[in-house]
Amino acid sequence: MRFGPESLAVLPVCVMSLVAHECAHGGMALALGDPTARDQGRLTVNPLPHLDLWGSLVVPLALIVTASPILFAWARPMPVDHARLRHPRRGALQVAMAGPLANLLLAIAFAAAARVMPQVAAGGLMRALMVAGVAWNCALALFNLFPIPPLDGAWILKHFLKLRHILALQHFRRIALAMMVAIVALPPSRWIFEASLHGAIGTCFRLFGLSPDGMRH
Repeated sequence: MRFGPESLAVLPVCVMSLVAHECAHGGMALALGDPTARDQGRLTVNPLPHLDLWGSLVVPLALIVTASPILFAWARPMPVDHARLRHPRRGALQVAMAGPLANLLLAIAFAAAARVMPQVAAGGLMRALMVAGVAWNCALALFNLFPIPPLDGAWILKHFLKLRHILALQHFRRIALAMMVAIVALPPSRWIFEASLHGAIGTCFRLFGLSPDGMRH
């Protein structure tokens, strides 16, 4: 996917997707016994408590304006006290899975909206918003499943590891940012990620009888 200045209108979709991801973590944690996110005022659809100045605004906006071939963004991590979960080991897995699952459901919802959108708007802003909604949420779901701390995939992987392996995995935190950038920016990992992303986007649209770019056949 390529982004240019004309894509500024879809920035709110990016923010909404990030907020949904984090709220899903906090909401699942609350359901499993940990009220930390609620007590800190983070269980809200108001984006302000979730935004990271650099990760949610400055970096993605700069990438959009410069027509970067990649778009990278993040929100403030949702505070979760795993010790307060009723079943900490199983609960940590469920909390980690909640974020990518929320983005997957949002991607499907955006694809459904593209299906019922009037055909006259298919080439304009509304189509761009629907396609961005599917793309952003598929990207967030897939990217967060990489087993690199602090991404959700690392928490999912920890559920199946022994303690010594979990401790070894934690050492990756020191180089986590560089690894995450490399995944989306450098071949061959970038090619694999893009192929997986395009496949996920196309699947969402095909569920509703649309072409992989969100158009009706």
